[in-house]
Amino acid sequence: MAGKPRQKPASPTGGEGKIEEDQAIDVLLRPERWEEYIGQEKIKRNLQIIIEAARNRGEPVDHLLLYGQAGLGKTTLARLVAREMAASIKTTTGPAIERAGDLAAILSNLEHHEILFIDEAHRLNRLIEEVLYSAMESRKLHIVIGKGPGARTISIDLPPFTLIAATTRINLLSSPLRSRFGATVKIDYYELEDIEAIIKRSAKILGIEIESGAVRTLALAARFTPRTANRLLRRARDYAQVNGVNKITENVAEKTLEYLEIDSLGLENHDRLLLKTISQKFSGGPVGLSTVAAALNEDKGIIEEVYEPYLMRLGFLRRTPAGRVVEPAALEHLGLKTSQDKNALL
Repeated sequence: MAGKPRQKPASPTGGEGKIEEDQAIDVLLRPERWEEYIGQEKIKRNLQIIIEAARNRGEPVDHLLLYGQAGLGKTTLARLVAREMAASIKTTTGPAIERAGDLAAILSNLEHHEILFIDEAHRLNRLIEEVLYSAMESRKLHIVIGKGPGARTISIDLPPFTLIAATTRINLLSSPLRSRFGATVKIDYYELEDIEAIIKRSAKILGIEIESGAVRTLALAARFTPRTANRLLRRARDYAQVNGVNKITENVAEKTLEYLEIDSLGLENHDRLLLKTISQKFSGGPVGLSTVAAALNEDKGIIEEVYEPYLMRLGFLRRTPAGRVVEPAALEHLGLKTSQDKNALL
């Protein structure tokens, strides 16, 4: 170890250059083969069976719907399926397909056995979904030309292809669309041991020396999510470099979390504020989502989709018919003896 980290580190530089660098590193760290993909063993086994069966029949793999929280590897899985099928993959997002004509242009240019990956599929509008029905089921693209009494419909045959859709909110996809997927795959949070293995693999790829204690510290704060784990590893590398340290030690990892204002379990300011608001202003709950959102001046969707899943995974928050309830484990972690502790008011 070349030196001891200073107490007041200079934060790593930000801006567009840092974002672009992080995106490039994300691509570098992305697994290229099944054996490099850590965790989610049941999902990998099931997908491998589907892929092997499709290869044996000489057919494209069935349409796949992947859902789960952001950063769990949906895009990586889609690319691995394409690689295993020796197929090219075209990538787009739900918001990018604004009109039926946009989707028609994409579908009509697909090659034989090509894979179309649509991320954020829950943001497709209903008209776009309806175009997908026949495309997925009968490989036909129905296009309406003109308006009013003179409108006519033409049908275009599509080559055999696979649609892989990814979403964080499967409930926003219509039932007819969901039913047209050959397999629906839920990607859940990773095990702690898997996150540790991911950090070690990423450190090796990036040429970073990291101690086991630092791996554990970063893994515990990574919210059971590979993307977050890799982000924390990069920020720890930045901290070590800025402070003249030649390896990531446990102390470096702890100081990194400190300047990022992330605690030992990965809770950020917004997580702690949510728990404290329910505990202090609403006596620990139950309290309705709309009330909590108003108290935090935050969007209900953000609370429900981004903040709550991890807190529930930790056992810190519970959803009940009457509203949200903060669990005793959260009060203990935050150092609040009871929900009425006036010394811990915001």
